Order: sequence, then C-alpha cells, then structure tokens
Amino acid sequence: MNTKVLFLLGLVAVVAADKRPAPSLAYGAPQARQSSEEFESPKYGFDWAVQDGESGNDFAQQETRDDDNTKGSYTVQLPDGRRQTVTYYVDGDSGYVADVQYQGEARYPDSDEVGAYAPPQPSARYGAP
Repeated sequence: MNTKVLFLLGLVAVVAADKRPAPSLAYGAPQARQSSEEFESPKYGFDWAVQDGESGNDFAQQETRDDDNTKGSYTVQLPDGRRQTVTYYVDGDSGYVADVQYQGEARYPDSDEVGAYAPPQPSARYGAP
C-alpha cells in the first residue's frame, strides 16, 4: 500500500512540474517603447564654492545646461600655490572642449624647509613581550 501511495505522489509531482507556466520574459534586444509622453529638454544651472583659509582649500564650480548645450567652469587651488581655472563647454555632439588657465606662480619649498627624507624604521618586535 505504501508503495502505491509513494508512486501516486511521485506521479502527481511530475505532472505538476510539467504544467509550469512558461517564462513571460525572453532574452533578446530591447523593444522600442511607444510613449505618448513628451519630455522636456534638460535645463539646469548650479554653482558652489568652498573657501577655507585655515586649510587653504579654495574650490568652486558653476555650470548651466540648456538642451544639448552645456557651459561651465571650475577652479582649484593647487598645492604649489597656483589657482587653476578650467572653462568648458559641450555643444551638441562636438564633445567636451576645455580651456585651462593658471593664476599665480608655482612655489616649491626649499630643500632645507622640508628636511631630509628618512624611510620609516620598523618598530614591531616579534616574540618580545
């Protein structure tokens, strides 16, 4: 009797597994969506700045975009004392076009101010208490 019940349960499992629904998503190229919605062309503008005299940080950026035309600039205070300004634009498919300017003169510390470089010495002693 147990054999018949097990055989019957196995047969029901096989039949139930065979009746699974077919996957509705097939792999392939994405289909173009037909949409009645109209999208506005991108349009934005922003700017920000950081000026911290204590740390010497001096950064700023501004950018505007109207459809495919983007214009902007950013400035960075370089470690050598110069200020770098990058002015850029993107006009449609023309690509990114940048103009880089530097204000000030590069200053480097004298070798006496920096001190002689000495590689770090190992401080861990294995096996020592």
